[in-house]
Amino acid sequence: MEAGTTASTSWPVELRDVSVTYPNGTKALQNVSLRVEPGEMVSIVGLSGSGKSTLIRTINGLVQATSGEVSVGPYAMVGLKGRRLREARGHIGMIFQGFNLAERTDVFHNVLVGRFAHSSAFRTLLGLPSKTDRELALRALDSVGMLEKVWSRANALSGGQKQRVAIARALTQEPSVMLADEPVASLDPPTAHGVMSDLRRINREQGLTVLVNIHLMDLARQYTTRMIGLRDGRLVYDGPAAAATDADFEQIYGRPIQARDKLESQA
Repeated sequence: MEAGTTASTSWPVELRDVSVTYPNGTKALQNVSLRVEPGEMVSIVGLSGSGKSTLIRTINGLVQATSGEVSVGPYAMVGLKGRRLREARGHIGMIFQGFNLAERTDVFHNVLVGRFAHSSAFRTLLGLPSKTDRELALRALDSVGMLEKVWSRANALSGGQKQRVAIARALTQEPSVMLADEPVASLDPPTAHGVMSDLRRINREQGLTVLVNIHLMDLARQYTTRMIGLRDGRLVYDGPAAAATDADFEQIYGRPIQARDKLESQA
């Protein structure tokens, strides 16, 4: 990484002719090219199996591109391994549908996990966070309205509270890019709106680059400024989210719109 690059700087994300073929022969991504500018709030829309999760995981190196190039800020992600891959991921916040929290551990220590990539091995091994790490964790929890739950165990929280803790954990990394893989798929409508509102506020207040996988058309339109549509691993839409028509969504889905494609229809 170039000298002077800091974790608080928002980074661009670029894919150039990226394809991913899994060992079983499934073509998850096919010749996808796109660029996300620093500070953009982008939704990635498509049905299950469209390649949304593969795209997100290719960006943070959890899945390696079969061909093409992936860059995140100063890092070329394809083929990145070992210390350099860990270093890159230290600047890429990741929020999962399943929260990925340590259920029997308190909220504070769950959030501190976000500092591991930036802490010394000695402090990590002994569980001795620095004053800066503690302050970052508490500030992140406060920003998502979870400070009062700091000493609660994760398994005592609701789904929405767990997702907010996961967001706080990612923020504690001081990331340059935030990725969210179906962060509201298991949440009720009011909670889903709350989580999406948190992500939008973080994007606006911090100027943080945010990419969020979502299959619900109304949330994509309401909370993101740009929408990328995937169908069968191919890029079929790239434009302003608010301007996307029902016909655009039908092209992305490859079928007529159904009630389950809108969150409000599920309320």
